[in-house]
Amino acid sequence: MNLEISIFGNRSTSFTFIRFQMRVYIFLCLICWARSGCFSLSLKSKPVSRKCLENKRPCLEFSQLTVKDSFRDLFIPRIKIFLMMYTRNNLNCAEPLFEHNNSLNVNFNPQKKTVWLIHGYRPMGATPSWLQKFLKVLLTEEDINVIVVDWNRGATTFIYNRAVKNTRKVAKSLNGYIQNLLKHGASLDNFHFIGVSLGAHISGFVGKMFHGQLGRITGLDPAGPKFSGKPSYNRLDYTDAKFVDVIHSDANGLGIQEPLGHIDFYPNGGKKQPGCPKSIFSGIEFIKCDHQRAVYLFMAALETNCSFISFPCRSYKDYKTSLCVDCDSFKNKSCPKLGYQAELRKEGLKERMEERPFRTTVFLDTSGTNPFCTYYFVLSIIVLDRTMKNGYISFKLLNQLGMVEEPRLYEKNKPFDKLQEVKILAQFFNDVVNISSIGLTYFQSSNLQCPSCKYQIQSLMLKSLTFPERSPLCRYNFILKEREEVFLNLDTCIPKTI
Repeated sequence: MNLEISIFGNRSTSFTFIRFQMRVYIFLCLICWARSGCFSLSLKSKPVSRKCLENKRPCLEFSQLTVKDSFRDLFIPRIKIFLMMYTRNNLNCAEPLFEHNNSLNVNFNPQKKTVWLIHGYRPMGATPSWLQKFLKVLLTEEDINVIVVDWNRGATTFIYNRAVKNTRKVAKSLNGYIQNLLKHGASLDNFHFIGVSLGAHISGFVGKMFHGQLGRITGLDPAGPKFSGKPSYNRLDYTDAKFVDVIHSDANGLGIQEPLGHIDFYPNGGKKQPGCPKSIFSGIEFIKCDHQRAVYLFMAALETNCSFISFPCRSYKDYKTSLCVDCDSFKNKSCPKLGYQAELRKEGLKERMEERPFRTTVFLDTSGTNPFCTYYFVLSIIVLDRTMKNGYISFKLLNQLGMVEEPRLYEKNKPFDKLQEVKILAQFFNDVVNISSIGLTYFQSSNLQCPSCKYQIQSLMLKSLTFPERSPLCRYNFILKEREEVFLNLDTCIPKTI
């Protein structure tokens, strides 16, 4: 709608901040989040007793604040930090990281990986809606230590600038806790910081204090207002850890546009996410949906079989025109994958980073509903006829049960030059396995239509990019007619001879 464009369309730093402030105030008018109960990581997600089931002592709870605390902060600013530790030994009950005598909690294993989970700005003081599920999927995935950094008494304020300034204070406090952990045998290399919004920059500030020796930092849509365009020492940067991966999901709103990490993922271009409301009249979801999508994508990659394959590319436009379907720079490995698996790229990048800092931006598209899965194929075609230069091909796949799957094609018009391989990127919302045949239709440009013409194709190869371990399928030497769909059986490709 025009109102939306005029208010939210300007990309300059100043207008971005004004837009952010407006969203916050609208947010405050729309809803006051209810208080949450004690966390439970059981499958049924039922509240547990306020006494820990394992040791009968009180469970730690995330700071339960309300809009009243935001009003109170206008006159009496304050900041407090609490560390809530979870392991598989205390799944349903957060415990303190350190005991009263400053000894380390017996459930914390210094030899295991430790994930630090840091939330962002909380103007209404409520517990993050994603926190309980995030804890469960992390501990289901791996036997680790998880530390939730509760800085709600510092993030709950109507004054966003105050929350921004508090990020430095939080980082300084965490520095002391980490120093203590190191004395107990913990390792910086085993630390993985996952920061959401302002929490991403807190992670970066911690990394700076330890001269980039943290094992990994994941930024989930790092906050943009007050950080966009700032120098590296004032925000999250790829030098803050040995491996920094960032997911940008609201770059035109509450997030940041510029790449910050070794790998920066831009799902759906990084600005607007499918399935999120487009009108301000949709309420609270209009404000937070795009911004929080980075969190839910990361969780979906953990708890499902979705493979969020992503393509290194200079721009989203180049990606959509099928210019970036190869991952030769990663040699025998597939393209980077968004989420927890992104760390698999860490080892592969080490050699390249020794020569020069390796950084890349990658793009992918998702569906609009959880778990957001899509599946990529690339269709490679070599033609023998120059008259196909101004045409394009559409296709569909059939499995052995005769079910048809039609893809989203990113670019229709392709330069079909003689004996030049043309690659067409296609996205499916359902995986297509046991492919029996492919349906092809060739369309010539309007001013050069020739219904009686025949176009000779030298070869066709179909390959899954989402599952590169699957063997590609081929078809050789066949004819296409304009606007006439033909179904062709596919066979295992003949190896190329040198």
